[in-house]
Amino acid sequence: MQQPADSFIRVRGAREHNLRAVDVDLPRDALTVFTGVSGSGKSSLAFGTVYAEAQRRYFESVAPYARRLIHQIGAPKVDSISGLPPAVSLEQRRSAPGARSSVGTVTLLSNSLRMLFSRAGSYPPGAGRLDSDAFSPNTAAGACPSCHGIGRIHRTSEELLVPDPGLSIRQGAIAAWPGAWQGKNLRDVLEALGHDVDRPWRELPAGEREWILFTEEQPVVTVHPVREADRIQRPYQGTYMSAHRWVMRTFADSKSATLRARAEKFLTDAPCAACGGARLRPEALAVTFAGRTIAELAALPLTDLDGVLAEGADAGRSGPSEPSGLSGPSGPSGPSGTDEAARVLAADLRSRIGSVVELGLGYLSLDRTAPSLSAGELQRLRLATQLRSGLFGVVYVLDEPSAGLHPADTEALLGVLDGLKAAGNTVFVVEHHLDVVRHADWLVDVGPLAGEHGGRVLHSGPPAALAGVPGSATAPYLFAGGGRQREPRPVRGGAGASVRLSGVSRNNLRELSAEFPLGVFTAVTGVSGSGKSTLVGGVLADAVRERIAGDGEFAVRRLVEVDQKPIGRTPRSNLATYTGLFDVVRRLFTAGEDARARGWKAGRFSFNVAGGRCEECQGEGFVSVELLFLPSTYAPCPVCAGARYNEETLRVRYRGLNIAEVLGLTVESAADFFAGVPAAARSLGALAEIGLGYLRLGQPATELSGGEAQRIKLAAELQRLRREHTLYLLDEPTTGLHPADVEVLMRQLHGLVDAGHSVVVVEHDMAVVAGADWVVDLGPGGGAAGGRVVAAGPPGEVARAAGSRTAAYLARALGAAPLTER
Repeated sequence: MQQPADSFIRVRGAREHNLRAVDVDLPRDALTVFTGVSGSGKSSLAFGTVYAEAQRRYFESVAPYARRLIHQIGAPKVDSISGLPPAVSLEQRRSAPGARSSVGTVTLLSNSLRMLFSRAGSYPPGAGRLDSDAFSPNTAAGACPSCHGIGRIHRTSEELLVPDPGLSIRQGAIAAWPGAWQGKNLRDVLEALGHDVDRPWRELPAGEREWILFTEEQPVVTVHPVREADRIQRPYQGTYMSAHRWVMRTFADSKSATLRARAEKFLTDAPCAACGGARLRPEALAVTFAGRTIAELAALPLTDLDGVLAEGADAGRSGPSEPSGLSGPSGPSGPSGTDEAARVLAADLRSRIGSVVELGLGYLSLDRTAPSLSAGELQRLRLATQLRSGLFGVVYVLDEPSAGLHPADTEALLGVLDGLKAAGNTVFVVEHHLDVVRHADWLVDVGPLAGEHGGRVLHSGPPAALAGVPGSATAPYLFAGGGRQREPRPVRGGAGASVRLSGVSRNNLRELSAEFPLGVFTAVTGVSGSGKSTLVGGVLADAVRERIAGDGEFAVRRLVEVDQKPIGRTPRSNLATYTGLFDVVRRLFTAGEDARARGWKAGRFSFNVAGGRCEECQGEGFVSVELLFLPSTYAPCPVCAGARYNEETLRVRYRGLNIAEVLGLTVESAADFFAGVPAAARSLGALAEIGLGYLRLGQPATELSGGEAQRIKLAAELQRLRREHTLYLLDEPTTGLHPADVEVLMRQLHGLVDAGHSVVVVEHDMAVVAGADWVVDLGPGGGAAGGRVVAAGPPGEVARAAGSRTAAYLARALGAAPLTER
């Protein structure tokens, strides 16, 4: 594709992460896709270099305050970048959004809907018009006072707090109390207050039991502990706290996930009785549009909401009752003004909804909580919002927008990318989906391999020209009909047993029945929102867990769920700590002469405890930089420069490397370095075999993608592989993987089946589905239009199934011609 000389972004000397002084020219006003195996350096080029430099320039331009932050955040390692416009990044964020975040807040659709109700809602007679804030559960003006806008109430009961009333308090009747000294203290305080702690709980008077469990009083009393043989305990002032108060405080305020999880066992979760789960005050719920409250509209799938808005706007009236309180200076002067407001606001809202539906997310509702969304869904919601932003002349940098998309939805995504380009923008996409790669105007292929074996631009130009590039891992898949041609693998017969589910109703699953044969590789397919994750991660997992616990004859003896949740939420968590490899490394350093001479134990080499760590960053290697009006970010510690340890600790070496340098090794390099240490070699071998040889041992969890986190978990499981029949459940394990990496992963998963285990994956990659033994296809659509089994059987049968949106794509992956009549 010919471009004028001045229409390129020119990168010179890029050295971020593993990039090797890369020089590359990237066309403006075009769709450029960056490809390469995982860890090749494509994200380092697109995000770590191009976008990071655009961000640095933005900070430099806005204010002296922001310019000071540049030195803390750091500039990308690049000689120069010319022709770079402002940039917008849409990454698959690793951090989970807050519980109050929802589809409506992420897309800003909730703002428009609240304005519609405020300006054009049908109010009860005599009621004054409410501001839009009154329709938000996240504001004091709108939140239900009983549940504070959450919609659910956590409560406890005597039965939960005291599961065995035959026990006395001294014997542990109040199971909700903490253990160790705290529990003993509460018991001793009760005894000092005059309560019988040796009498069976059920024999205590009802009023006394009620006070012990639920009182809000916190009396202080002098406790005289029973003298123990080995020590003298002096009297002290003890404060009583009821079991209910202890549980509620721990659940709400504790920073320990373990303590919160324990407290939750003693709580029930039910809809708020005051608002019925609607989260709003009665005044807001009394206002309607098209005969429905804002909570009812927010609960509808977006496709259904669009229809209701069309109906309400076309009716020209917002409800059966006369609008009232609309005659103030800030509102319309009568029904005609209300009708016009309804038409204008509804039309705008429908246009915004259309952008979301176009990306295959019409099954979502505005009140769907953001933490329940996948990273791909979240990114596409933000992308839909950008479509309405009206920006032009900027660079959009996207991180695998096809993640979580069924092949049937990919065409809509391509239309959206073309729309951003047509609006006068430059679009950079880091992507593995071959249909997206083929659609690009320009292709940058990075490699040839990962880590220190990558970091070079093998090709920068039109996609078709990649065919003649030697060493490209992408070319064989891009120009061989969607993948390398290989003989189909015979379908396994399985173990003869299966897990059968029947009459399942959960989320959008309605009276569903499905069968999962054991001893085989099963793929669960379907468009986004069809119910795949609910079926596999919810229903199937629960059913198998229950069978394992209660049926000694059940074929499956272990259940392993491998999801894409982060292995940690701060830079303190990393690959080495999660796999247990860090314990092995610290023991090796402790055993050395230098450490023994200093009397150091293993804790000295941990960055999680005081002593050997850098105290400036508390061993994180990074410090949080607060940005005014912008999300905070991490910057290397100014004292240890990211090493995590103090200078004295770094003087001790093992085979010539200090502890920070060891954590800086890639898995591949560490495998050679620790070849003679069996405990380390086992962990490193499992990670390398699953395609993670490019990751650094100390790579912070915050830098890992969801797919990388999932594969780390799988590798940790593989290194302790057991013989008993195990069922492995994986949710889109190929997310973020180049086709070459998919083959590596599939060899591992099929190896588990060959070893006598069972594997079930939720998957959109048709090459993976084509290689499965059994396929369960859900649909036919998403949300209310899905939730049933459209087809089930070997891949060849599902590829011929009528009414399946998966069938045609699976047939293509199998090399069969799709049927013309379905």
